[in-house]
Amino acid sequence: MGFLYVARSAKLARWASDVGLGRHVYKIGVSEADPKAAAAEGWAGESDWTIVRKRAIENLDEEEALARLARKEKMIDPKLYPKLKGTAGVFRLTAPQVENHLLVTRALAGNGGPAAFKLKPGDFADYLIHNALR
Repeated sequence: MGFLYVARSAKLARWASDVGLGRHVYKIGVSEADPKAAAAEGWAGESDWTIVRKRAIENLDEEEALARLARKEKMIDPKLYPKLKGTAGVFRLTAPQVENHLLVTRALAGNGGPAAFKLKPGDFADYLIHNALR
């Protein structure tokens, strides 16, 4: 049994915002062990990664999860941006994409409620995990 995880780095988000990618940049991956140890080592030359969400999964490898998510979202090409240093699985998201996902999810669940809400990193992580498991 492995873990599907979503990680976030404040330093990488600041860099992404500076180069025009937006501040909502997350790394998704699959790990056999607890991903906190891998996050402590860091990716893309940054060491401030935190695991936002993780979910236990069966029979899913990282290539398949990235392929599923790449059908819906744009993965940042690690060859195009040297800052990423070959780190695969870094995705760029926009707030309207996640807001639409939350609105549709609430409507289908019957919880229409107020439409105004503030997005948190956990909302972005839930969106990525949902689309990677589809």
